[in-house]
Amino acid sequence: MSATDQISIRVEPTKESRLSQVDFNNLKFGQIMSDHMLVAEYNNGTWTDVSIQPYGDIAVSPSMSALHYGQAIFEGVKGYKFENGTVSIFRPDKNWERFNKSASRLQMPEVPEEIFLGGLKKLLDIDRNWIPSKEGTALYIRPFMFATEAALGVHPSISYKFIIITCPVGAYYSKPISLKVETHYTRAAEGGVGFSKNAGNYALSLYPTQLANDEGYDQIMWTDAAEHKYIEEAGTANLIFRIGDTIITPHGDTILHGVTRRTIMELAEKWGYKTEQRKVSVEELIEGIKNGTVTEAFAAGTAATITHIDRIGFNGQDYTLPPAEGREFSLKVLDYLNQLRYGKIEDPFGWNFIV
Repeated sequence: MSATDQISIRVEPTKESRLSQVDFNNLKFGQIMSDHMLVAEYNNGTWTDVSIQPYGDIAVSPSMSALHYGQAIFEGVKGYKFENGTVSIFRPDKNWERFNKSASRLQMPEVPEEIFLGGLKKLLDIDRNWIPSKEGTALYIRPFMFATEAALGVHPSISYKFIIITCPVGAYYSKPISLKVETHYTRAAEGGVGFSKNAGNYALSLYPTQLANDEGYDQIMWTDAAEHKYIEEAGTANLIFRIGDTIITPHGDTILHGVTRRTIMELAEKWGYKTEQRKVSVEELIEGIKNGTVTEAFAAGTAATITHIDRIGFNGQDYTLPPAEGREFSLKVLDYLNQLRYGKIEDPFGWNFIV
């Protein structure tokens, strides 16, 4: 018996599935939830009462500490269905590792493997009919945890809820996106929580993103807090560039260490590309676009997988990248990942976690 199976999970099946109400040919991202959710309680140092129950509202106290002091973290994972009906989750072990790093930084309890991975495996087994099989679709999986102590006062909560919900989804972005280089607002600073996937990182991005939207851009390209000189990540994803013959991604503790980004860089190395994880200045990027050495730029994340960037705005001027149809590396990666995650080719890395 594996570590992911060594736990008792109480199952309360839904009395009436909502599956027949879903139009799988028209899936809007994150708006249709599957029948069940996994819920685990943490109280005074112990994880208790792990259950799979019908998806639905939960009761919380108005004094619940997460609402006041922001102890809330989450992950994004995807599940896929092969042509033969096999259900697979893509690299959830890396999301579990990152989830616990986020938990540690926010002084929250780590979630054991048998609850995170074991519970996820059982949840998808129960809701396997919710997983779409058409290429470009997936089951989006959202594990999250928040503080539940019903008391005011700035201190780590003594109780938490860990929940996993899922939803069938199509593409997050349906076309290449435009980014505005942000030179005033800051997403994260050295010594902060930029590397963690916590709710606050996303809340603080909403206002500057809306300003960028008002100027005609889809998202923000964040820069460092100290000088706004170095590129960090896009609004909802990591950034990867092809500069000359090198695949480059910004790196540092202010940047979320994405599982998709990691996967892409590992594939690039396996395929013989030169790779670098380092600081990338805005100046280097803009000059590279102007002189033609930057031939590919894309956002990488669980939701987006690979989203091409076609335009970057900086100091009131737009810089256009080469057409997406001719981008050799990113198109190769996307095609390979699609084939791998849908079980069309052999998985030499063991990345597909079979349910």
